[in-house]
Amino acid sequence: MAVEPVVLMGVSGAGKSLGKSLQEAMDCMFLDADDFHSQNSKQKMRQGVPLTEEDRFPWLETLQGTLRKNIAMGQQVVLSCSALRKGYREVLRSADESYKQGSFRSRVRFVLLDAKAEVLEARLLRRLAEGKHFMQVDQAEGILTVDATLKPEAVVNVIQVSHTLGKQMVTA
Repeated sequence: MAVEPVVLMGVSGAGKSLGKSLQEAMDCMFLDADDFHSQNSKQKMRQGVPLTEEDRFPWLETLQGTLRKNIAMGQQVVLSCSALRKGYREVLRSADESYKQGSFRSRVRFVLLDAKAEVLEARLLRRLAEGKHFMQVDQAEGILTVDATLKPEAVVNVIQVSHTLGKQMVTA
């Protein structure tokens, strides 16, 4: 069977960490894109400084290379990554060397985890209070706004996030 990396995408607080449950169900590797940010980028986010495209591009290239390596080795992988911009998804899709830009035909699959703003806000505030994320509250509010304008392409599967999401993902 061909390897098809799964990218769990969505705003911070949407439930991308459920990839760990998916990892167990699929018996595969789980990667959190946040772990691939440079120390400089993490420091910027801690200080409330938005990342620039120049900050993000090397990060995306590293993620792309990691997915490409897993495809080449025949290893299934689940990656949690915001991937909110179409251009970012294009970079990740091109981890499949047979991918032709703009065609959306790629072995890399995207699942958009969608949640109501109040659910996201509660999760983010809890994580920030517990010191479990490097993002600042004002950055999180900006990301909630980005989600409202997200128009995923047809090949992005959308799952409404709820407390039963883990069960839905494992049985899907």
